Amino acid sequence: MIEPADTTTSAGARLLPGAPVAEAVLAETAAAAARLRERGVTPSLATILVGDDDASAGYIRIKQRQAADLGFASPHEHLAATTTQDELHRVIARFNADPAVHGILVQYPIPGHLDYDAALQTIDPDKDVDGMHPLNMGRLAVGVPGPLPCTPAGIEALLAHYEIPVAGREVVILGRGATLGRPLAMLLSQKRPTANAAVTVVHTGVPDWPRYTRRADILVAAAGVPGIIQPEHVRPGSVVIGAGVRYAGRRLLPDVDEACAEVAGAITPRVGGVGPTTVAMLFRNAIHAATRLTP
Repeated sequence: MIEPADTTTSAGARLLPGAPVAEAVLAETAAAAARLRERGVTPSLATILVGDDDASAGYIRIKQRQAADLGFASPHEHLAATTTQDELHRVIARFNADPAVHGILVQYPIPGHLDYDAALQTIDPDKDVDGMHPLNMGRLAVGVPGPLPCTPAGIEALLAHYEIPVAGREVVILGRGATLGRPLAMLLSQKRPTANAAVTVVHTGVPDWPRYTRRADILVAAAGVPGIIQPEHVRPGSVVIGAGVRYAGRRLLPDVDEACAEVAGAITPRVGGVGPTTVAMLFRNAIHAATRLTP
């Protein structure tokens, strides 16, 4: 069970925790999984861990526990840090060919001698629960249904859950990364009730980037630069979504300085904002894949 959070900050801004959003998505996923099991199909999310990174192993355990709670099977392959690219690809190919496996996740990061992008491209696009296969990014670009990148999809779900108007509003995304900034721009500009925004993507290579963030109705920080968004970069009363983070050891360092709550009308918490929704979207992608791939 995801713990609830307070609904306001000490500065009075409305707090937008991800936990209630994730709970709602996971409840729908559990119900869909139960319907599949009634038909004799157990949804399955396969995971692959390469090496012995403690944090990565911990993330796998979290996903396996969540899979069990939802009624998923969770086959797992733990490969040595010395695994070759061909060996990794063979494991992916085995999961691709297994009709009982509906989703595949290669835990990132992988050892430096391996090519993560090459491994990603060997995953069956319909089993790509991260939504990051080039074919799925192309599907997103042209509006064809398919697995969506998890963090962007989680942000859209968070805004919808809290009934924050997006259609016709100006969304500014600080960050142009392939996993967040670019796919989020495509997602929120599509013609849907929970999207249909005027989206601007800006990045730290633009000298006057605060000129853009200060005019945003909804500001999404996705630069991965700790504390880059300060109160003076935020339009009073706007919605601020902190999506970019870095880590110093185990300490999470967000893009959005906590003092921004003094200016914003609504803001995600330092911890427990976009993170829970990202994991929930991974399982939503998996249950959609199981439904599509079930005769």
